[in-house]
Order: sequence, then structure tokens, then C-alpha cells
Amino acid sequence: MLTERWHEAVRVLGGTHGPGDLAERYAEPHRRYHDADHALAVVRDADALAEADGRTARERAVLTLAALAHDVVYDGRPGEDERRSAEWARARLAGLAEADAVAGLVLATADHTSDDPLTCLLLDADLAVLGADPETYERYRSAVRAEYAHVPDDAWRAGRARVLRSLAGRDRLYVTPRARARWEDRARANLAAELSSLGDPP
Repeated sequence: MLTERWHEAVRVLGGTHGPGDLAERYAEPHRRYHDADHALAVVRDADALAEADGRTARERAVLTLAALAHDVVYDGRPGEDERRSAEWARARLAGLAEADAVAGLVLATADHTSDDPLTCLLLDADLAVLGADPETYERYRSAVRAEYAHVPDDAWRAGRARVLRSLAGRDRLYVTPRARARWEDRARANLAAELSSLGDPP
């Protein structure tokens, strides 16, 4: 499915660029959450937001390619992973007019802030899991913990609480109105519940 979505998007942009090792990377054994299912979920949610926002077919293709590439490098090194994923996307799409745009969207997932409306669709879709039902959120939480199984519990709780507090402290978790209406309230409830489970009530 990853490769099919890639080829569909590239065709819309008039290219013939293949996905290379896209599927193999998302199948790496250390991944428990940042895998093909996550990438495809971001593709799905970003495309739904883009359709509701009236985006063109070319804009939606750029968004799809960025969603597919945004975690293609995942070694648990925030910032570095996104930079290398952006480089991967730029190299795979070399010669395509939209290559830099795709790489720019991927790079924006490093700090999850942007004033660009198209980028905001990707960022909101990437955080959609925070607004999932409690059972799905628990699977997400467990999968992320498994990716950091090498981190001792005390250090994990402290680091995870720091990340969650940063998210919960935002005025808005989601930038686009449709994403806020769909996920904001549930996401805040999930964040509060997890913080409490970590012994760090919001």
C-alpha cells in the first residue's frame, strides 16, 4: 500500500520516481509505532483534511509524498531523523519540481510549527493519534514505549511527561479548524490521563 500511494502521488505530479527502499525502511524491526501503519494513517488523515480544505490534486499529491516520507528515517533521534527523512525525500524525488516542497513539509515535523497552511495539514494529521479513542491511544502509548524499551522506566517517565506537558501547554494542539473540531477535546483528555498515569497530573 505504501508503494501504491507513492506511485499514485508521483503520477499526479507528472513524475516516474520510484519509492526506493520506502517499504523496507518502515518494516525495520525496531519500529513499533513509527511503521507503515502510522505512515498510511497520516496519509489518510492529511488527505481528508486537504479535501475538506479544497486543496488541488497537486497539493494533495505533495502532501501524500510528505506523509509517506516523514518518518522514513527513524532511529529515535529527534531532529536528526526528520532532517535525514527530508534528505531522503529530496533525493528520491530529484528532478521533480515539487521535491523541495515535499522535503520542506517533512522537515517541519521536527518542531511541529509552521505558518504554511499546507504544512499545517500534515502536522495536524501527524498528531491525529492523540485524539483517538482511549483504546487506540493506549496501543499508541504502548508502542511508543516499546520503541524506547532500552530507556529505564524512571528516565522514560520523566522524558515522556516532559513531552506531554509541552503538548498540553499549547493553546491549540491542532492548527486547522477541522482537525480541532475532530480531535482537540479527545486529545486533551488523553494527554491528561497519560500524565496522571505517569504521576505527573496536568
